[in-house]
Amino acid sequence: MLAAVGALALAVGTAACSGSTSSTADSRPTPLLHSPTPTPTETIPPKPPRPPRAHTCYRLALGDALAPTRSSRAVPCTGFHTAVTFFVGQYDKSLPVDGPQVHHLESTACPRRFAAFVGGTPEYRRLSMLRTVWFTPTVQQAAIGAHWFECVAIALRDDKNLAVLAGPVEGVLDRTDGRAHYGLCANAQPGTDGFEQRICAIPHSWIAVRTVPFQPGRYPGVDQVRTAGQEPCKNAGADASADPLHYRWSYQWPTQEQWREGKTYGVCWVPS
Repeated sequence: MLAAVGALALAVGTAACSGSTSSTADSRPTPLLHSPTPTPTETIPPKPPRPPRAHTCYRLALGDALAPTRSSRAVPCTGFHTAVTFFVGQYDKSLPVDGPQVHHLESTACPRRFAAFVGGTPEYRRLSMLRTVWFTPTVQQAAIGAHWFECVAIALRDDKNLAVLAGPVEGVLDRTDGRAHYGLCANAQPGTDGFEQRICAIPHSWIAVRTVPFQPGRYPGVDQVRTAGQEPCKNAGADASADPLHYRWSYQWPTQEQWREGKTYGVCWVPS
C-alpha cells in the first residue's frame, strides 16, 4: 500500500510540474507584428496630347468635318485622304476651349490662312468646292494643357460627301487644272427639282462661272439681291454660249440665312 501511494504521489507531482511549465509559456507576451510604413507614391499628371502638325492628312467623312474635335488618325498624304491640316495655332491657356474667344480666333484665322494656302483670287475660291474647317482639343484634353487649334482643308464632293483630295492642295487654285477639278458644278439647273451642287471632277450638267458680290453688312432684302444678278448672269450666259441668240443661264442669290453665315454674294450658272 505505501508503495502504491508513493507512486500516485509521484505521478501527481509530475503532472503538476508539467502543468506549471505550460502555464509559464502562455504567460509570455505575444509579439506584435506591424506592417511596414507605406512609401508615398508620386502622382504623375497625364501629359496633354501633342498638337497636330501642318501637312498631315486624314480620312474624314462629312460628319467628321463638321464636328468640333477630331479623333481620326493621320494617314499618308500619298494615299487616299479627304482632309489636310494646313495650319496649327495656339490660344491663351486661360481661355475655355469651348468659349466664344477661341471660336472667334479659329473662325477668323483659318479662313484667312486658307486663302493663302489654296491660292487663287476670292472669285476662284467662291467658285470652288474647297472649304476650310477647324478643330480644337476636347474639354478633357484642354484641362490637362492642350491649347491649340487646327485648320484643315477639305473639298465637298456633293451635299453629303467629301471628295478625295487629288494630289497637293497647296496653291491648287492658282492652276487652271486645279480650278477645273475643284470647281463648283451641279447635276441640274439651279432652282429645279433634284438640283445638287457637286465638284466639277464628277459628272455634271451645269457650272458656276461668276459671282455677284454685295457689300457686307445688313441683308439688303430678297428683291435687291435677286434683281442685282439678272443682268450679270444673263451676260455670263451669252458669253458661254456659241449662239448669241439662244442661250440659257441661271442665278442663285443669297438667302438671309446664308448672308448671316458669310455668303454675301450670288452665283451665275450656265449649262456645261
